[in-house]
Amino acid sequence: MRPPGADAGHPRRPAARPRGRLILAALALGLAAAPGVQAAPRVLAFDQCADQYVLALSPREAIAGLSTRADDADSRLRARAAGLPRRRVDLETALAARPDVVVRYWGGDPRLIARLEDRGVRVVTIDEATDFPGLRANIRKVAAALDQPARGEALVARLDRQLARAAGAWGGTRVLYLTPSGVTAGPGTLVDAVLRAAGLTNAETRPGYRTVSLEGLVLDPPERVVLGFFDTFQLAGDSWGPGRHRVLRRVAAERALASVPGSMLACPDWGAGEAVELLASKAPR
Repeated sequence: MRPPGADAGHPRRPAARPRGRLILAALALGLAAAPGVQAAPRVLAFDQCADQYVLALSPREAIAGLSTRADDADSRLRARAAGLPRRRVDLETALAARPDVVVRYWGGDPRLIARLEDRGVRVVTIDEATDFPGLRANIRKVAAALDQPARGEALVARLDRQLARAAGAWGGTRVLYLTPSGVTAGPGTLVDAVLRAAGLTNAETRPGYRTVSLEGLVLDPPERVVLGFFDTFQLAGDSWGPGRHRVLRRVAAERALASVPGSMLACPDWGAGEAVELLASKAPR
């Protein structure tokens, strides 16, 4: 027992805090201050093409909503959309979702976009890419807006590997691209870039998208065709469309080199790399 007054003039030391608690508090403060640890921006997709970018690039917990077509049969990443909210494209719905960023390709009219931007929402528009440099630029633009540059570069690297593996696969074989609606694609289109990347020569020399002549298919049928969107035609085909015509159906059945799913061609994104890879896989060994 200490004698009376032994502590006189000496302040009592505070009880020691548990050491583990102090360490955890310090770690929490350090993480909060560390660069790159901040939460990803909340993102809302306005259309099906925007859905693919958001599902591939954004952390799931940061996705405020997808378009109402996110789980359609021709949505390439529809499995990832399960459990995420679908939202209509209007101002009230968009503001209720509280997004920091909206990603769009064709969704949303100019007035809606302007009103969102006036309220501080960043709107990122996917460009109409007609070649692979354009696709890379799209990926990097959206990835930067979502603070996910590493995910963007991973997608670009994957695309570049697909193109490298497919280069020259068909050795210049001449083909005509054909859809169930009787449309083909010439120079200056992403489809043309896909064909060339797989080592194919495009039989359509006119630029842009064109309607094929059924009479021309009879008189001068192409040696080989690449089909596009025939999977979606089988799901919900228009019985009055060219795809039901016996001439087009015969050419598709007898001369098809490959059939590319619509989900690989519908949007200006890395699905085009998957289309190139698919076409190359059909090349004779």
